[in-house]
Amino acid sequence: MPDILSSPPSEPHFLSIAEAARLIARRQLSPVELTRALLARIEALDPQLNAYLLVTAERALDAAREAEAAIMAGRHLGPLHGIPLALKDVICTAGIRTTGHSRLCADYVPREDATVVRKLREAGAVLLGKLATHEFAHGGPSFDLPWPPARNPWNRAHATGGSSSGAGAAVAAGLALGALGTDTGGSIRNPAAMCGLVGLKPTYGLLSRHGVMTNSYSYDHVGPMAWTAEDCAILLQALAGYDPRDPASAGRPVPDYRSGLGDGLRGLRIGVLRHLHEEDVPIAPEAAAALEEALSVLRGLGAVLEEARIRPAQAYCDVKIVGAESELFAVHAENLRRRTGEFGEDFLGRALPAILFDAGDYVQSQRERRAMIAEMAPLYARFDAFVCAAPGPAPRLDAWRTAMFWRQPSLATPFNVLGGPALVQCVGFTADGLPLAMQIAGRPFEEATVLRIAHAYEQATPWRRRRPPLDPDAPFSAALPPVPDPLPAELDAAERDALRILARRAGLVLTERQFAHLCAAAPYAEAMRARLRRARDFGEEPASVFRFPAAL
Repeated sequence: MPDILSSPPSEPHFLSIAEAARLIARRQLSPVELTRALLARIEALDPQLNAYLLVTAERALDAAREAEAAIMAGRHLGPLHGIPLALKDVICTAGIRTTGHSRLCADYVPREDATVVRKLREAGAVLLGKLATHEFAHGGPSFDLPWPPARNPWNRAHATGGSSSGAGAAVAAGLALGALGTDTGGSIRNPAAMCGLVGLKPTYGLLSRHGVMTNSYSYDHVGPMAWTAEDCAILLQALAGYDPRDPASAGRPVPDYRSGLGDGLRGLRIGVLRHLHEEDVPIAPEAAAALEEALSVLRGLGAVLEEARIRPAQAYCDVKIVGAESELFAVHAENLRRRTGEFGEDFLGRALPAILFDAGDYVQSQRERRAMIAEMAPLYARFDAFVCAAPGPAPRLDAWRTAMFWRQPSLATPFNVLGGPALVQCVGFTADGLPLAMQIAGRPFEEATVLRIAHAYEQATPWRRRRPPLDPDAPFSAALPPVPDPLPAELDAAERDALRILARRAGLVLTERQFAHLCAAAPYAEAMRARLRRARDFGEEPASVFRFPAAL
Protein backbone atom coordinates (compact mmCIF):
# COMPACT_ATOMS: atom_id res chain seq x y z
CA MET A 1 0.00 0.00 0.00
CA PRO A 2 1.68 3.31 -1.05
CA ASP A 3 2.37 6.11 1.38
CA ILE A 4 3.11 3.75 4.25
CA LEU A 5 4.58 5.40 7.32
CA SER A 6 8.37 5.23 7.39
CA SER A 7 7.96 3.85 10.92
CA PRO A 8 4.75 1.79 11.02
CA PRO A 9 3.33 0.95 14.44
CA SER A 10 5.66 -1.44 16.26
CA GLU A 11 2.69 -3.21 17.85
CA PRO A 12 -0.20 -2.90 15.35
CA HIS A 13 -2.09 -5.60 17.25
CA PHE A 14 -2.45 -3.19 20.17
CA LEU A 15 -3.92 -0.35 18.13
CA SER A 16 -7.44 0.67 19.04
CA ILE A 17 -10.00 0.48 16.26
CA ALA A 18 -10.10 4.28 16.13
CA GLU A 19 -6.30 4.56 15.85
CA ALA A 20 -6.07 1.90 13.17
CA ALA A 21 -8.97 3.45 11.25
CA ARG A 22 -7.27 6.85 11.16
CA LEU A 23 -4.02 5.33 9.86
CA ILE A 24 -5.83 3.26 7.24
CA ALA A 25 -7.86 6.27 6.06
CA ARG A 26 -4.60 8.24 5.63
CA ARG A 27 -3.06 5.29 3.75
CA GLN A 28 -0.45 5.03 6.46
CA LEU A 29 -1.40 1.50 7.50
CA SER A 30 -2.14 -1.41 5.22
CA PRO A 31 -5.19 -3.54 6.09
CA VAL A 32 -3.31 -6.51 4.66
CA GLU A 33 -0.26 -5.96 6.87
CA LEU A 34 -2.48 -5.32 9.90
CA THR A 35 -4.35 -8.54 9.26
CA ARG A 36 -1.11 -10.47 8.78
CA ALA A 37 0.23 -9.09 12.06
CA LEU A 38 -2.87 -10.25 13.93
CA LEU A 39 -2.86 -13.68 12.28
CA ALA A 40 0.80 -14.11 13.24
CA ARG A 41 0.02 -13.15 16.81
CA ILE A 42 -2.91 -15.57 16.93
CA GLU A 43 -0.64 -18.36 15.70
CA ALA A 44 2.01 -17.53 18.30
CA LEU A 45 -0.18 -16.92 21.36
CA ASP A 46 -3.57 -18.54 20.98
CA PRO A 47 -2.31 -22.02 21.89
CA GLN A 48 -1.87 -20.57 25.39
CA LEU A 49 -5.28 -18.83 25.46
CA ASN A 50 -7.74 -20.91 23.39
CA ALA A 51 -9.59 -17.75 22.40
CA TYR A 52 -10.36 -19.01 18.88
CA LEU A 53 -12.33 -22.07 17.87
CA LEU A 54 -11.66 -21.37 14.19
CA VAL A 55 -9.26 -18.97 12.46
CA THR A 56 -10.33 -18.08 8.91
CA ALA A 57 -6.92 -16.85 7.78
CA GLU A 58 -7.30 -17.06 4.00
CA ARG A 59 -10.76 -15.50 4.02
CA ALA A 60 -9.43 -12.72 6.27
CA LEU A 61 -6.50 -11.98 3.95
CA ASP A 62 -8.81 -11.95 0.93
CA ALA A 63 -11.11 -9.46 2.70
CA ALA A 64 -8.12 -7.33 3.72
CA ARG A 65 -6.85 -7.23 0.13
CA GLU A 66 -10.31 -6.26 -1.08
CA ALA A 67 -10.51 -3.50 1.53
CA GLU A 68 -7.06 -2.19 0.62
CA ALA A 69 -7.87 -2.09 -3.08
CA ALA A 70 -11.13 -0.24 -2.44
CA ILE A 71 -9.43 2.33 -0.21
CA MET A 72 -6.67 2.89 -2.76
CA ALA A 73 -9.38 3.45 -5.39
CA GLY A 74 -11.00 6.13 -3.22
CA ARG A 75 -13.89 4.00 -1.96
CA HIS A 76 -13.29 4.24 1.78
CA LEU A 77 -16.37 2.96 3.60
CA GLY A 78 -15.70 4.35 7.08
CA PRO A 79 -13.91 3.53 10.32
CA LEU A 80 -14.38 -0.27 10.16
CA HIS A 81 -13.00 -0.59 6.64
CA GLY A 82 -10.04 -2.96 6.81
CA ILE A 83 -10.32 -3.50 10.58
CA PRO A 84 -9.75 -7.11 11.76
CA LEU A 85 -12.50 -8.33 14.11
CA ALA A 86 -13.73 -11.66 15.45
CA LEU A 87 -17.09 -13.18 16.40
CA LYS A 88 -18.40 -15.20 19.31
CA ASP A 89 -19.21 -18.61 17.90
CA VAL A 90 -22.96 -18.35 18.40
CA ILE A 91 -23.17 -15.72 15.65
CA CYS A 92 -23.90 -17.40 12.33
CA THR A 93 -21.55 -16.95 9.38
CA ALA A 94 -22.44 -18.10 5.86
CA GLY A 95 -20.21 -20.97 4.79
CA ILE A 96 -18.19 -20.87 8.02
CA ARG A 97 -18.69 -23.38 10.82
CA THR A 98 -20.70 -22.06 13.77
CA THR A 99 -20.64 -24.47 16.70
CA GLY A 100 -21.96 -22.74 19.80
CA HIS A 101 -18.91 -24.44 21.42
CA SER A 102 -21.00 -27.61 21.59
CA ARG A 103 -20.53 -31.08 20.13
CA LEU A 104 -24.20 -30.95 19.09
CA CYS A 105 -23.31 -28.33 16.44
CA ALA A 106 -19.70 -29.34 15.80
CA ASP A 107 -20.33 -29.62 12.04
CA TYR A 108 -22.99 -26.94 11.57
CA VAL A 109 -22.31 -24.57 8.65
CA PRO A 110 -24.96 -21.82 8.26
CA ARG A 111 -26.21 -20.79 4.84
CA GLU A 112 -26.48 -17.09 5.66
CA ASP A 113 -24.85 -14.49 7.83
CA ALA A 114 -26.45 -13.09 10.94
CA THR A 115 -27.65 -9.53 10.37
CA VAL A 116 -24.81 -8.12 12.48
CA VAL A 117 -22.28 -10.05 10.39
CA ARG A 118 -23.80 -8.72 7.19
CA LYS A 119 -23.53 -5.20 8.56
CA LEU A 120 -19.88 -5.70 9.48
CA ARG A 121 -19.12 -6.96 5.99
CA GLU A 122 -20.94 -3.98 4.47
CA ALA A 123 -18.78 -1.70 6.62
CA GLY A 124 -15.66 -3.37 5.21
CA ALA A 125 -14.54 -5.17 8.36
CA VAL A 126 -12.17 -8.14 8.12
CA LEU A 127 -13.40 -11.23 9.99
CA LEU A 128 -10.55 -13.21 11.55
CA GLY A 129 -12.54 -16.15 12.87
CA LYS A 130 -14.89 -17.56 15.47
CA LEU A 131 -14.30 -17.26 19.21
CA ALA A 132 -14.71 -19.58 22.15
CA THR A 133 -17.81 -19.29 24.28
CA HIS A 134 -19.54 -21.33 26.95
CA GLU A 135 -21.78 -24.03 25.52
CA PHE A 136 -24.59 -22.34 23.57
CA ALA A 137 -23.58 -19.13 25.42
CA HIS A 138 -24.63 -20.72 28.68
CA GLY A 139 -22.71 -22.60 31.31
CA GLY A 140 -19.02 -22.83 32.01
CA PRO A 141 -16.13 -22.74 32.07
CA SER A 142 -16.49 -26.37 31.01
CA PHE A 143 -13.79 -29.01 30.75
CA ASP A 144 -15.78 -31.73 28.96
CA LEU A 145 -16.49 -30.05 25.60
CA PRO A 146 -14.79 -30.66 22.22
CA TRP A 147 -12.71 -27.50 22.66
CA PRO A 148 -11.08 -26.18 25.84
CA PRO A 149 -12.31 -23.00 27.53
CA ALA A 150 -10.59 -19.68 26.88
CA ARG A 151 -7.98 -18.59 29.41
CA ASN A 152 -7.46 -15.14 30.87
CA PRO A 153 -4.45 -13.45 29.22
CA TRP A 154 -3.63 -11.59 32.43
CA ASN A 155 -3.16 -14.94 34.20
CA ARG A 156 -3.78 -18.12 32.27
CA ALA A 157 -4.74 -20.10 35.36
CA HIS A 158 -7.78 -17.83 35.66
CA ALA A 159 -11.10 -17.76 33.80
CA THR A 160 -12.15 -15.05 31.39
CA GLY A 161 -15.72 -14.83 32.59
CA GLY A 162 -18.47 -15.84 30.25
CA SER A 163 -20.03 -16.50 28.11
CA SER A 164 -18.27 -14.29 25.51
CA SER A 165 -15.08 -15.80 26.86
CA GLY A 166 -12.97 -15.97 23.73
CA ALA A 167 -13.88 -12.39 22.87
CA GLY A 168 -12.59 -11.19 26.23
CA ALA A 169 -9.31 -13.06 25.82
CA ALA A 170 -8.80 -12.15 22.15
CA VAL A 171 -9.27 -8.39 22.46
CA ALA A 172 -7.20 -8.10 25.65
CA ALA A 173 -4.35 -10.13 24.16
CA GLY A 174 -4.27 -8.28 20.85
CA LEU A 175 -5.64 -11.21 18.83
CA ALA A 176 -8.41 -8.99 17.39
CA LEU A 177 -9.01 -5.24 17.51
CA GLY A 178 -12.60 -5.83 18.54
CA ALA A 179 -15.24 -8.53 18.77
CA LEU A 180 -18.95 -9.15 18.92
CA GLY A 181 -20.37 -10.95 21.92
CA THR A 182 -23.82 -11.71 23.29
CA ASP A 183 -25.26 -10.90 26.70
CA THR A 184 -28.24 -12.68 28.30
CA GLY A 185 -27.29 -12.28 31.95
CA GLY A 186 -23.89 -10.59 31.79
CA SER A 187 -22.13 -12.50 29.01
CA ILE A 188 -20.53 -9.43 27.42
CA ARG A 189 -19.86 -7.58 30.65
CA ASN A 190 -18.44 -10.49 32.66
CA PRO A 191 -15.53 -11.23 30.29
CA ALA A 192 -15.01 -7.57 29.48
CA ALA A 193 -14.65 -6.83 33.19
CA MET A 194 -12.39 -9.79 33.91
CA CYS A 195 -10.16 -9.22 30.87
CA GLY A 196 -9.91 -5.43 31.19
CA LEU A 197 -11.93 -4.38 28.13
CA VAL A 198 -14.88 -2.16 27.42
CA GLY A 199 -17.97 -4.24 26.83
CA LEU A 200 -21.41 -2.82 26.04
CA LYS A 201 -24.76 -4.56 26.37
CA PRO A 202 -26.94 -2.28 24.24
CA THR A 203 -30.61 -1.65 24.82
CA TYR A 204 -32.74 -4.70 24.05
CA GLY A 205 -33.82 -4.51 20.42
CA LEU A 206 -31.21 -1.98 19.29
CA LEU A 207 -29.07 -4.62 17.55
CA SER A 208 -30.62 -7.45 15.58
CA ARG A 209 -30.56 -10.97 17.01
CA HIS A 210 -31.41 -12.53 13.64
CA GLY A 211 -28.95 -15.33 12.90
CA VAL A 212 -27.67 -15.56 16.48
CA MET A 213 -28.15 -18.86 18.33
CA THR A 214 -30.90 -18.28 20.88
CA ASN A 215 -30.23 -18.50 24.57
CA SER A 216 -33.33 -16.64 25.76
CA TYR A 217 -35.67 -14.85 23.38
CA SER A 218 -36.61 -12.09 25.82
CA TYR A 219 -33.16 -11.50 27.33
CA ASP A 220 -30.62 -11.94 24.51
CA HIS A 221 -28.54 -8.97 23.36
CA VAL A 222 -25.72 -8.68 20.81
CA GLY A 223 -23.05 -6.09 21.53
CA PRO A 224 -19.50 -4.82 21.00
CA MET A 225 -16.37 -5.66 22.98
CA ALA A 226 -13.28 -3.54 22.36
CA TRP A 227 -10.37 -1.81 24.03
CA THR A 228 -11.95 1.65 24.34
CA ALA A 229 -15.34 3.32 24.64
CA GLU A 230 -14.76 5.05 21.31
CA ASP A 231 -14.17 1.67 19.66
CA CYS A 232 -17.47 0.40 21.07
CA ALA A 233 -19.17 3.50 19.69
CA ILE A 234 -17.70 2.80 16.24
CA LEU A 235 -18.95 -0.78 16.29
CA LEU A 236 -22.35 0.23 17.64
CA GLN A 237 -22.77 2.80 14.87
CA ALA A 238 -22.33 0.14 12.22
CA LEU A 239 -24.61 -2.40 13.89
CA ALA A 240 -27.55 -0.50 15.35
CA GLY A 241 -30.86 -0.19 13.56
CA TYR A 242 -34.18 -1.81 12.81
CA ASP A 243 -34.24 -5.30 11.31
CA PRO A 244 -37.60 -6.70 10.18
CA ARG A 245 -36.19 -10.23 10.56
CA ASP A 246 -35.90 -9.80 14.33
CA PRO A 247 -39.38 -9.62 15.90
CA ALA A 248 -37.98 -7.72 18.89
CA SER A 249 -36.10 -5.16 16.81
CA ALA A 250 -36.73 -1.56 17.85
CA GLY A 251 -37.71 0.93 15.18
CA ARG A 252 -35.82 3.83 16.73
CA PRO A 253 -33.62 6.47 15.07
CA VAL A 254 -29.90 5.72 15.42
CA PRO A 255 -27.95 8.71 16.76
CA ASP A 256 -24.29 9.53 16.13
CA TYR A 257 -22.66 7.67 19.00
CA ARG A 258 -19.22 9.30 18.59
CA SER A 259 -20.25 12.94 18.23
CA GLY A 260 -20.80 13.55 21.95
CA LEU A 261 -17.96 11.48 23.38
CA GLY A 262 -15.88 14.54 24.17
CA ASP A 263 -18.66 16.64 25.73
CA GLY A 264 -17.45 16.03 29.27
CA LEU A 265 -19.42 15.20 32.37
CA ARG A 266 -20.10 18.56 33.95
CA GLY A 267 -23.63 18.60 35.29
CA LEU A 268 -24.46 14.99 34.50
CA ARG A 269 -26.46 13.37 37.31
CA ILE A 270 -25.23 9.89 38.14
CA GLY A 271 -26.88 7.56 40.63
CA VAL A 272 -24.49 5.34 42.59
CA LEU A 273 -26.00 1.90 43.23
CA ARG A 274 -23.68 1.15 46.11
CA HIS A 275 -26.02 -1.34 47.75
CA LEU A 276 -25.45 -3.84 44.93
CA HIS A 277 -21.91 -4.56 46.11
CA GLU A 278 -22.13 -3.51 49.76
CA GLU A 279 -25.26 -5.52 50.61
CA ASP A 280 -26.33 -7.78 47.76
CA VAL A 281 -23.23 -9.19 46.05
CA PRO A 282 -20.13 -8.48 48.18
CA ILE A 283 -16.96 -7.84 46.18
CA ALA A 284 -13.27 -8.07 47.00
CA PRO A 285 -11.77 -5.16 49.00
CA GLU A 286 -9.47 -4.27 46.07
CA ALA A 287 -12.48 -4.06 43.76
CA ALA A 288 -14.39 -1.86 46.21
CA ALA A 289 -11.40 0.46 46.62
CA ALA A 290 -10.93 0.76 42.84
CA LEU A 291 -14.61 1.61 42.43
CA GLU A 292 -14.37 4.38 45.04
CA GLU A 293 -11.37 5.82 43.21
CA ALA A 294 -13.32 5.73 39.96
CA LEU A 295 -16.24 7.57 41.57
CA SER A 296 -13.80 10.24 42.73
CA VAL A 297 -12.58 10.63 39.15
CA LEU A 298 -16.13 11.10 37.89
CA ARG A 299 -16.76 13.74 40.56
CA GLY A 300 -13.55 15.48 39.58
CA LEU A 301 -14.76 15.60 35.98
CA GLY A 302 -17.85 17.53 37.07
CA ALA A 303 -20.48 14.81 37.39
CA VAL A 304 -22.95 15.06 40.28
CA LEU A 305 -23.04 11.74 42.12
CA GLU A 306 -25.81 10.76 44.54
CA GLU A 307 -26.74 7.52 46.24
CA ALA A 308 -29.58 5.59 44.60
CA ARG A 309 -31.25 2.22 45.09
CA ILE A 310 -32.97 -0.29 42.89
CA ARG A 311 -34.30 -3.65 44.06
CA PRO A 312 -31.86 -6.18 45.55
CA ALA A 313 -29.81 -8.12 43.02
CA GLN A 314 -31.47 -11.38 44.04
CA ALA A 315 -34.89 -10.08 42.99
CA TYR A 316 -33.67 -9.43 39.45
CA CYS A 317 -31.94 -12.82 39.32
CA ASP A 318 -35.18 -14.55 40.36
CA VAL A 319 -37.06 -12.89 37.53
CA LYS A 320 -34.36 -13.44 34.93
CA ILE A 321 -33.51 -17.04 35.80
CA VAL A 322 -37.08 -18.29 36.02
CA GLY A 323 -37.94 -16.60 32.72
CA ALA A 324 -34.74 -17.17 30.78
CA GLU A 325 -34.10 -20.76 31.90
CA SER A 326 -37.67 -21.65 30.93
CA GLU A 327 -37.00 -20.28 27.45
CA LEU A 328 -33.59 -21.97 27.25
CA PHE A 329 -35.08 -25.35 28.12
CA ALA A 330 -37.75 -24.88 25.45
CA VAL A 331 -35.08 -24.04 22.85
CA HIS A 332 -33.06 -27.19 23.60
CA ALA A 333 -35.85 -29.49 24.85
CA GLU A 334 -35.73 -32.04 22.05
CA ASN A 335 -31.96 -32.47 22.25
CA LEU A 336 -32.08 -32.54 26.03
CA ARG A 337 -34.44 -35.50 25.75
CA ARG A 338 -32.71 -37.39 22.94
CA ARG A 339 -29.04 -36.39 23.22
CA THR A 340 -28.60 -35.58 26.89
CA GLY A 341 -25.11 -37.04 27.15
CA GLU A 342 -23.77 -34.89 24.31
CA PHE A 343 -24.16 -31.71 26.37
CA GLY A 344 -21.48 -30.62 28.81
CA GLU A 345 -22.26 -31.12 32.49
CA ASP A 346 -22.26 -27.42 33.28
CA PHE A 347 -24.90 -26.68 30.63
CA LEU A 348 -27.04 -29.50 32.01
CA GLY A 349 -26.64 -28.21 35.56
CA ARG A 350 -28.14 -24.90 34.45
CA ALA A 351 -30.74 -26.12 31.96
CA LEU A 352 -32.24 -29.18 33.66
CA PRO A 353 -33.59 -27.39 36.77
CA ALA A 354 -35.95 -25.44 34.52
CA ILE A 355 -38.27 -28.46 34.72
CA LEU A 356 -39.18 -27.18 38.19
CA PHE A 357 -40.72 -24.04 36.65
CA ASP A 358 -44.26 -24.31 35.30
CA ALA A 359 -46.20 -22.01 33.00
CA GLY A 360 -47.48 -20.00 35.96
CA ASP A 361 -43.94 -19.39 37.20
CA TYR A 362 -42.92 -18.15 33.76
CA VAL A 363 -45.85 -15.75 33.56
CA GLN A 364 -45.21 -14.49 37.09
CA SER A 365 -41.57 -13.77 36.23
CA GLN A 366 -42.65 -11.78 33.20
CA ARG A 367 -45.27 -9.88 35.20
CA GLU A 368 -42.65 -9.00 37.79
CA ARG A 369 -40.28 -7.89 35.06
CA ARG A 370 -42.82 -5.42 33.73
CA ALA A 371 -43.27 -4.04 37.26
CA MET A 372 -39.51 -3.66 37.67
CA ILE A 373 -39.24 -1.71 34.43
CA ALA A 374 -42.15 0.56 35.34
CA GLU A 375 -40.73 1.43 38.76
CA MET A 376 -37.54 2.77 37.11
CA ALA A 377 -39.42 5.78 35.69
CA PRO A 378 -38.74 8.13 38.65
CA LEU A 379 -35.09 7.08 38.75
CA TYR A 380 -34.71 7.73 35.03
CA ALA A 381 -36.23 11.17 35.59
CA ARG A 382 -33.79 11.89 38.42
CA PHE A 383 -30.55 10.53 36.94
CA ASP A 384 -28.83 10.56 33.56
CA ALA A 385 -27.04 7.28 34.28
CA PHE A 386 -26.07 4.88 37.07
CA VAL A 387 -22.74 3.51 38.26
CA CYS A 388 -22.12 0.35 40.25
CA ALA A 389 -19.63 -2.45 40.72
CA ALA A 390 -18.86 -4.91 37.95
CA PRO A 391 -17.96 -8.60 38.25
CA GLY A 392 -14.38 -9.53 39.08
CA PRO A 393 -11.57 -10.03 39.61
CA ALA A 394 -11.39 -13.20 37.55
CA PRO A 395 -11.49 -16.44 39.56
CA ARG A 396 -9.26 -19.41 38.87
CA LEU A 397 -10.48 -21.78 36.18
CA ASP A 398 -10.71 -24.60 38.72
CA ALA A 399 -12.84 -22.57 41.16
CA TRP A 400 -16.12 -22.77 39.23
CA ARG A 401 -18.94 -25.03 40.39
CA THR A 402 -22.17 -25.29 38.40
CA ALA A 403 -24.47 -24.82 41.39
CA MET A 404 -22.97 -21.36 41.98
CA PHE A 405 -25.15 -20.15 39.10
CA TRP A 406 -28.19 -20.93 41.25
CA ARG A 407 -26.77 -19.92 44.61
CA GLN A 408 -25.26 -16.50 43.92
CA PRO A 409 -26.94 -13.42 42.40
CA SER A 410 -25.10 -11.42 39.76
CA LEU A 411 -24.09 -7.76 39.51
CA ALA A 412 -24.82 -7.82 35.77
CA THR A 413 -28.29 -9.39 35.67
CA PRO A 414 -30.37 -6.40 36.90
CA PHE A 415 -29.65 -4.57 33.65
CA ASN A 416 -30.73 -7.50 31.51
CA VAL A 417 -34.06 -7.45 33.31
CA LEU A 418 -34.36 -3.67 32.94
CA GLY A 419 -33.32 -3.85 29.28
CA GLY A 420 -31.37 -0.59 28.99
CA PRO A 421 -27.70 -0.16 28.09
CA ALA A 422 -24.98 -1.29 30.49
CA LEU A 423 -21.22 -1.03 29.97
CA VAL A 424 -18.19 -2.19 31.91
CA GLN A 425 -14.69 -0.74 31.78
CA CYS A 426 -11.39 -1.20 33.56
CA VAL A 427 -10.75 0.88 36.70
CA GLY A 428 -7.53 -0.69 37.92
CA PHE A 429 -5.82 -3.94 38.78
CA THR A 430 -5.35 -6.21 41.77
CA ALA A 431 -1.92 -6.56 43.35
CA ASP A 432 -1.59 -9.76 41.28
CA GLY A 433 -2.33 -7.92 38.04
CA LEU A 434 -5.94 -8.95 37.38
CA PRO A 435 -8.29 -6.29 35.96
CA LEU A 436 -10.97 -4.57 38.05
CA ALA A 437 -14.00 -2.87 36.55
CA MET A 438 -17.01 -0.65 37.10
CA GLN A 439 -20.40 -0.77 35.41
CA ILE A 440 -22.26 2.18 33.87
CA ALA A 441 -25.96 1.78 33.07
CA GLY A 442 -28.34 4.15 31.35
CA ARG A 443 -31.87 4.88 30.28
CA PRO A 444 -33.19 2.77 27.40
CA PHE A 445 -31.69 3.83 24.06
CA GLU A 446 -29.30 6.32 25.69
CA GLU A 447 -26.10 4.47 24.80
CA ALA A 448 -24.55 7.81 23.84
CA THR A 449 -24.64 9.00 27.48
CA VAL A 450 -23.17 5.74 28.79
CA LEU A 451 -20.37 5.88 26.22
CA ARG A 452 -19.73 9.54 26.99
CA ILE A 453 -19.19 8.77 30.69
CA ALA A 454 -16.93 5.82 29.90
CA HIS A 455 -14.88 7.86 27.42
CA ALA A 456 -14.39 10.72 29.87
CA TYR A 457 -13.21 8.32 32.55
CA GLU A 458 -10.78 6.65 30.12
CA GLN A 459 -9.26 9.96 29.12
CA ALA A 460 -8.65 10.87 32.75
CA THR A 461 -7.03 7.58 33.80
CA PRO A 462 -4.01 5.48 32.71
CA TRP A 463 -5.60 2.03 32.41
CA ARG A 464 -5.77 1.86 28.59
CA ARG A 465 -1.96 1.93 28.43
CA ARG A 466 -1.56 -1.44 30.17
CA ARG A 467 -1.75 -4.77 28.32
CA PRO A 468 -1.24 -8.40 29.37
CA PRO A 469 2.46 -9.43 29.42
CA LEU A 470 2.34 -12.45 27.09
CA ASP A 471 5.35 -14.42 25.92
CA PRO A 472 4.91 -17.06 23.18
CA ASP A 473 7.96 -18.94 24.49
CA ALA A 474 6.86 -19.03 28.14
CA PRO A 475 6.44 -22.53 29.58
CA PHE A 476 2.78 -23.38 29.93
CA SER A 477 0.67 -26.43 30.61
CA ALA A 478 -2.50 -26.93 28.57
CA ALA A 479 -3.84 -29.44 31.09
CA LEU A 480 -7.42 -28.75 32.16
CA PRO A 481 -8.86 -29.12 35.64
CA PRO A 482 -11.05 -32.18 36.18
CA VAL A 483 -14.78 -31.84 35.58
CA PRO A 484 -16.13 -30.82 39.02
CA ASP A 485 -18.42 -33.17 40.85
CA PRO A 486 -21.96 -31.94 41.56
CA LEU A 487 -22.23 -30.19 44.91
CA PRO A 488 -24.13 -32.08 47.63
CA ALA A 489 -27.89 -31.58 47.56
CA GLU A 490 -29.99 -30.72 50.59
CA LEU A 491 -32.90 -33.01 49.67
CA ASP A 492 -34.60 -35.89 51.45
CA ALA A 493 -35.73 -39.11 49.78
CA ALA A 494 -39.26 -37.86 49.10
CA GLU A 495 -37.94 -34.72 47.41
CA ARG A 496 -35.58 -36.77 45.25
CA ASP A 497 -38.43 -39.04 44.24
CA ALA A 498 -40.53 -36.02 43.29
CA LEU A 499 -37.67 -34.73 41.13
CA ARG A 500 -37.37 -38.09 39.36
CA ILE A 501 -41.08 -37.95 38.54
CA LEU A 502 -40.67 -34.40 37.16
CA ALA A 503 -37.73 -35.50 35.04
CA ARG A 504 -39.66 -38.45 33.59
CA ARG A 505 -42.66 -36.22 32.92
CA ALA A 506 -40.34 -33.87 30.99
CA GLY A 507 -39.17 -36.82 28.91
CA LEU A 508 -35.67 -36.87 30.39
CA VAL A 509 -33.63 -40.00 30.99
CA LEU A 510 -30.78 -38.95 33.28
CA THR A 511 -27.71 -40.69 34.61
CA GLU A 512 -27.12 -40.53 38.34
CA ARG A 513 -24.50 -37.83 37.82
CA GLN A 514 -26.84 -35.72 35.68
CA PHE A 515 -29.56 -36.20 38.25
CA ALA A 516 -27.14 -35.07 40.99
CA HIS A 517 -26.69 -31.73 39.16
CA LEU A 518 -30.47 -31.34 39.07
CA CYS A 519 -30.72 -32.10 42.79
CA ALA A 520 -27.96 -29.61 43.67
CA ALA A 521 -29.88 -26.76 42.05
CA ALA A 522 -33.41 -27.77 43.04
CA PRO A 523 -33.67 -26.03 46.44
CA TYR A 524 -32.49 -22.74 44.94
CA ALA A 525 -34.79 -23.01 41.93
CA GLU A 526 -37.70 -23.73 44.27
CA ALA A 527 -36.81 -20.68 46.37
CA MET A 528 -36.80 -18.48 43.27
CA ARG A 529 -40.23 -19.57 42.11
CA ALA A 530 -41.57 -19.18 45.67
CA ARG A 531 -40.32 -15.59 45.89
CA LEU A 532 -42.22 -14.73 42.72
CA ARG A 533 -45.52 -15.94 44.11
CA ARG A 534 -47.52 -13.07 45.51
CA ALA A 535 -51.05 -11.75 45.22
CA ARG A 536 -51.42 -9.83 41.98
CA ASP A 537 -54.12 -7.80 40.33
CA PHE A 538 -55.54 -9.56 37.27
CA GLY A 539 -54.55 -6.51 35.20
CA GLU A 540 -50.81 -6.98 35.81
CA GLU A 541 -49.73 -8.09 32.36
CA PRO A 542 -46.50 -9.93 31.60
CA ALA A 543 -43.67 -8.64 29.48
CA SER A 544 -44.24 -11.57 27.13
CA VAL A 545 -43.05 -9.59 24.14
CA PHE A 546 -40.66 -7.08 25.61
CA ARG A 547 -41.34 -3.49 24.59
CA PHE A 548 -40.41 -0.17 26.13
CA PRO A 549 -43.13 2.40 26.84
CA ALA A 550 -43.43 4.92 24.02
CA ALA A 551 -42.47 7.77 26.35
CA LEU A 552 -38.96 6.42 26.97
